[in-house]
Amino acid sequence: MHQRRLIFCCLLITQYCFSQKQLPADTPSVFMPGIVSDEFGNRDMAISPAGDEMFYTLQYGGGRICSVIMCCKKINGKWTKPQVASFSGQYNDLEPAFSPDGSKLYFASVRPISGISAKDHDLWFVTKQNGVWANPVNMGAPVNSSKDEFYPSIAKSGTIYFTREMDGKDEDIVMCRFVNNAYDTAVSLPNAINNMGAEFNAFVDADEQFVIFTAYKRKENFGSGDLYISKKDNNGIWKEAINLGNKVNGQGLTYCPFVTPDKKQFFFVSSRGGFRSPFKKQQRIEELKKQMHSPLNGWDNIYWMTTETILK
Repeated sequence: MHQRRLIFCCLLITQYCFSQKQLPADTPSVFMPGIVSDEFGNRDMAISPAGDEMFYTLQYGGGRICSVIMCCKKINGKWTKPQVASFSGQYNDLEPAFSPDGSKLYFASVRPISGISAKDHDLWFVTKQNGVWANPVNMGAPVNSSKDEFYPSIAKSGTIYFTREMDGKDEDIVMCRFVNNAYDTAVSLPNAINNMGAEFNAFVDADEQFVIFTAYKRKENFGSGDLYISKKDNNGIWKEAINLGNKVNGQGLTYCPFVTPDKKQFFFVSSRGGFRSPFKKQQRIEELKKQMHSPLNGWDNIYWMTTETILK
């Protein structure tokens, strides 16, 4: 009888999570624990402008062994069980992002180009064919280069922002403007955002009024890498970026920001609450395995909260 009750309660919790009737609070919490945020690494949230599709990245071995883009669809107000996205599952793919009109889905990948094995990460996009995301297209130069490109974010103007590996430092946040139906040369964002450290994984507002990104090993960081925000002033100039504070940032790396198109929900990725020794007391094997198979086992999880605090 006890086991039946336990199963029944678990089903209720699962249905509740899938319906997503619960809205995020003003403090971070794990997003859909046990469903999206599970015992493996989960990161890179993207929700369609229509709010009916959700993509994220499932990783194993920190992405070195396997990195796959997953998809959920919202049907009758409930998210379906995550499945491998129609265009992923063969090569290492990650970091999905929608165009503002929802017509394209961008992502980073090391998949081959014209049958030739890729030597670095490039940015790609897919479009819908008969209701299915298909036919990946490499974005080519000047967006892609001989360096790694990651984490696309597309503005209404057509400008694409992304992370690029840089000579003399780790990474910069760069952009390519879309002019006369073609992308212009990539340029780094100003010193208010990029400095001599590593800046990466930038979410840029579709109207280009704010950018949220990760900066690695800055002196004011709470963890090894923290999320920062920069807003534009009345002249369209990026202001000096500020740390989002210890409500968002914490131990380890905090990264992969995403704000829903209605600007009400904020997502990010963290390994906070990680399960690691030394423990307060000796652990039994049952306790260890329970923690190892839980979302808070030290791998990355997707967190969410309201945007009100961070956009003030």
